[in-house]
Amino acid sequence: MPAKPLIGLTTYLDPAKWGVWEMRAALLPETYPRLVQAAGGIAAMLPPDEPAVAAEAVARLDGLVVAGGADVDPARYGADRDPRTGPAAAERDAWELALIQAALAAGTPVLGVCRGMQLLNVALGGTLVQHLDGHTGGVGVFGTHTVKPVPGTRYASLIGEATAVPTYHHQAVDRLGDGLTPAAHAEDGTVEAVELPGERWALGVQWHPEMGNDLRVVEGLVRAAS
Repeated sequence: MPAKPLIGLTTYLDPAKWGVWEMRAALLPETYPRLVQAAGGIAAMLPPDEPAVAAEAVARLDGLVVAGGADVDPARYGADRDPRTGPAAAERDAWELALIQAALAAGTPVLGVCRGMQLLNVALGGTLVQHLDGHTGGVGVFGTHTVKPVPGTRYASLIGEATAVPTYHHQAVDRLGDGLTPAAHAEDGTVEAVELPGERWALGVQWHPEMGNDLRVVEGLVRAAS
C-alpha cells in the first residue's frame, strides 16, 4: 500500500482556553486536519516559526495547506489600511508567505484557503480588496453562495459544475499576482479561486472547504502530493 502524503497545515497563534488553562496557543479548527485525513493525507500542523526555516519545513512535506484566518496586513501589498481591515497577524503573515514562496520554489503542491488564497496572491505580487459585503452569513456565521468554475482550469477539472460553497470573508483578490489566473467566480463577479497554470500545483479557494462535505479540492491536492 503506498504511503500517505504528509500535508502541512498552517495554524493560528491566538489566546485560547481549555480545561483550567488560558494561554496563547497554536490552534486550528479540527475540520482542517479531518478534511486532509478524509482525502487520504496525513495532517501535520505548522505553527508560526522563523521564516528562515520555511524551506527546510517544506522539504519534509508532500503538500501544504495555508489555512484561513486574520486579514493580511495591507503593508504586505503596499496599501494603506482600510478602517474595516482587522488587526494584523504579523507572525503568521511572515511565516506563511515564506512557506508559500518555499513551496512554489520546490514545486510542492499548495492549497490556499480563504486568507491562504489571499496570501498566495500577495506572495506573487498581487493586491487585495480590503472590504466587500455579502460573503458571510453574519458575524461568526458561515454563509453560502455559488461559485462557477472557469473552463479549462485545474479547478474546473476537479469540480466541473457551479457549486454552493461555505463562505466567510470580507476581503478578496484585486490585482492578480504574477502568473495567477482566475479559476472560479461568485455570481457577483468576485474571484473565488486562483491557480498557477502549468506543472506547479498551486490553487487558492476563497471559501472554506473544511466547513463542507465536498472533498474534491483537497483530494486533488493529496493526489498531486502523492
